Amino acid sequence: MTEPKKVLIVDDEAHIRLLLEQTLDELEEVGVSLLVAEDGGKALRMIRDERPQLVVLDVMMPVMNGFDVCKTVKADGDLKSTFILMLTAKGQELDRNTGQEVGADMYMTKPFDPDEVLERIAAVLEVELE
Repeated sequence: MTEPKKVLIVDDEAHIRLLLEQTLDELEEVGVSLLVAEDGGKALRMIRDERPQLVVLDVMMPVMNGFDVCKTVKADGDLKSTFILMLTAKGQELDRNTGQEVGADMYMTKPFDPDEVLERIAAVLEVELE
């Protein structure tokens, strides 16, 4: 049997984490587990321990920012296949370029369209939503 798919939501703002959990709860109906972390340090530990297929990652966070988390994950041979979706208020060209440089697979800005986030994540995970 295949391992259940996991998505890690990383944001230091509780209301954004909650919104993302609500946005992605349809994924749980098709067997995807949702995990949450509120800072980059905890996120990195969870990525190493839980091996999520996809991480929704904020940039501006305490302990370790999202760019550093992404760079660390993508530099690790065991973790580099983890799909990283940067979801951030930092929408400047410089920030997008930094996201690409550190290896982000997708970059979206806040405020975000919950339906679009759900559709993109479902497509990456190759799951069919009802």
